[in-house]
Amino acid sequence: MPDIHRTGRSAPTDEPARRPPCRPADARRTVQRVVTERCRARHLPLRPQVMDDALLVTSELATNAIVHGGGITGFDVDVDSGGVRVSVSDRSDELPVATAPADDHTLTRRHGRGWPIVCDLARDVRVCELPCGGKRITAVVPLG
Repeated sequence: MPDIHRTGRSAPTDEPARRPPCRPADARRTVQRVVTERCRARHLPLRPQVMDDALLVTSELATNAIVHGGGITGFDVDVDSGGVRVSVSDRSDELPVATAPADDHTLTRRHGRGWPIVCDLARDVRVCELPCGGKRITAVVPLG
């Protein structure tokens, strides 16, 4: 299980405003492009399993923001020697919750599996309240 942290309200960044992806597929494409480019430029090794894990974490965070958080309001991806860092912001102040595993009577459950996947694949997961409401979840998928 990764370290999961809830931090206080974050300060705004000096980065220029970018339009966040509207769909999980758009977020995955962005992660794939950025991770490939930055690993190549920084001469960082990139195993296929790391890319697969980063894409799955991205998909789950983006989907959760859309389904449970009122939509994606911010998105960022970066790579350094520590791993692939994916951040997704949404409008909701509600914290993600892992639901109990399905039993024989609830095998058709549609929701509740994404957050445990994120926590299983990421080394570090942080939830940060945003100054104007909502939250940002940042997860780091290790490179090695």
